[in-house]
Amino acid sequence: MYFKQIVVPGMGCMSYLIGCPKAKAACVVDPKRDVQDYIDLARQNEMRITHVFETHVHADHVSGNMELKSRTGADIYYMEGSPVTFDHKEVKEGDVIELGNAKLQFMKTPGHTPHAMSILVTDRSRSEEPWLVLTGDCLFVGDVGRPDLAGAELLEEQVKNLYNSLYNKLGRLPESLEVFPAHGEGSLCGKGMSSKPSSTIGFEKRNSPVLRLSEQEFHDQLTRGFPERPKSFHHIIATNKKGPPLLERCPIVRDMSPLQVREEVDRGALILDVRDTAAFGGVHIPGSINIGLSGQTANWIGMVIDPEAELILVVPDEKAYEAMCTQLHRIGYDRIIGYLSGGIASWQEMGYPIRHLWQISAATLKEQIETGDFKHLVDVRTQAEWDAGHIREAVHYPLTELLKQAPDFPRDEEIIVTCGMGYRGNIAASFLQGQGFQHVHSLAGGMKAWNNAGYPVVPGP
Repeated sequence: MYFKQIVVPGMGCMSYLIGCPKAKAACVVDPKRDVQDYIDLARQNEMRITHVFETHVHADHVSGNMELKSRTGADIYYMEGSPVTFDHKEVKEGDVIELGNAKLQFMKTPGHTPHAMSILVTDRSRSEEPWLVLTGDCLFVGDVGRPDLAGAELLEEQVKNLYNSLYNKLGRLPESLEVFPAHGEGSLCGKGMSSKPSSTIGFEKRNSPVLRLSEQEFHDQLTRGFPERPKSFHHIIATNKKGPPLLERCPIVRDMSPLQVREEVDRGALILDVRDTAAFGGVHIPGSINIGLSGQTANWIGMVIDPEAELILVVPDEKAYEAMCTQLHRIGYDRIIGYLSGGIASWQEMGYPIRHLWQISAATLKEQIETGDFKHLVDVRTQAEWDAGHIREAVHYPLTELLKQAPDFPRDEEIIVTCGMGYRGNIAASFLQGQGFQHVHSLAGGMKAWNNAGYPVVPGP
């Protein structure tokens, strides 16, 4: 049997290629939208992809199932009753599909979504007993799936289903069975996943706190404190239900002159500037949002930008442009209408309006605090980060909350924004500029720079 885990860094998405080189057949489970990796691996091992299995309708990334079907002819499978409207096949509890020595048996494990499934995998060249289980978003390494994404009206039912799936179905499997989930560290489909990509049933039962609760304790814990749901999730779910469009049908991206960019912005297009914080701070186009290219880019785009927005990219080079397009397509942001040809320099050469987002050093901020020469210091980190230590004079506006409602400060007063290392601070600062705040600065290096300089912090609220 051939088995390979494919991980999308930052987003924490995990998919799988499973097959039998002897039978020259393979399947993909929970594919990402850019599917070349699977095709290359299958070819290298002389296999043809014949099946695509989805453990559930995903909320955090657009599936590559239609891409694979278009390019390989593979059939797409969901658990029976799944709310997808395109052509697909269904499996039900207990069904078995064999690809040579690879045997797949399907279990219905609802809770994260109402029609989720897990897949028991057996390598028949070694044994007739299952070797591993693909748990989808039901059981993660160090965590379990969040039950709230199906909607508040189904939360009670989902929590009950999740408890049954974890305790009475997966929990009764052999403890030696290896666990391979659909997500890991960085995903927003759970709360605190481990960076380790796999585990075992026994290890999780012994060491995951949520698997050692009474049913009432489980209910109480799983009905509160969910991570913020990005704007993109509703759009992604709808896209996955109706079938994602093929990437070749997405709008043709073109290089755009400064005049074309200006005309599109006047018509409502949004500029996404993916340069680093220093470059964006030095000069940028008014109204643009700064989300630098990093492992967590897709998650933050999902928090900040409307999925229906028409996007124009400002990038430092062609490599960054290609990388950002891949990240955008993975979460269904397909309306990329172009990029600024010649970069920000071409915009400046036309004499068009520019803005700055000046960064200040930790030493300068400390001096301003000591002299009282500042108005508002805003910390956009999470509650846990804030509680661990913050600047006494700061006010706390977690980024996810600030993006919903800008602070009620006068638009002409200075705002200094800080975060952990500067990345989220620039997202917040560029957002505030777009809301009409005229004097916004960010702390260079964020709280890491402040702490490294040895300046004081206070704990707690």
